[in-house]
Amino acid sequence: MTGQQVADDAVMTRIGQAVMLLHGGDREEARNRFGAIWDQLGPDGDPLHRCTLAHYMADAQDDPDVELAWDLRALTAAESLDEDRLARHDASVALRALAPSLHLNLAADYVKLARPDAARIHLDRARAAAESLDDDGYGNGVRAAIDRLERRLRGGFPGPA
Repeated sequence: MTGQQVADDAVMTRIGQAVMLLHGGDREEARNRFGAIWDQLGPDGDPLHRCTLAHYMADAQDDPDVELAWDLRALTAAESLDEDRLARHDASVALRALAPSLHLNLAADYVKLARPDAARIHLDRARAAAESLDDDGYGNGVRAAIDRLERRLRGGFPGPA
């Protein structure tokens, strides 16, 4: 394992630890840890790390505008992955798996902010990207979430996101 791979693994481990805090209900500590990692990564940090971190940081937010800003950062980081990084199998697999969720989260953000046209754009992108997902628990879960949000959009936003 190269020194860069060890560093990559350490960053992903730290992100994973913060995700566990988030899923355990400690949103404030998760935000604090995500923020510290974000500051350490900086604007030139690995785009896959920034994408993953921003994707989860969005979930830790209470304010829909702040959540949208983090989801947009995640998408921007994903789109900035260069060809060399995408050539690595792990990065292309991760991005292919994340893309539908990135757009789904943006669609949900726009629903919360009562911006249905923007929500539909990202929902369509999520559905298109979901075609590459496997027929497994994750893929089926993302497709089911896309279907739920699509029904909600058709119904004029009733119920929670």
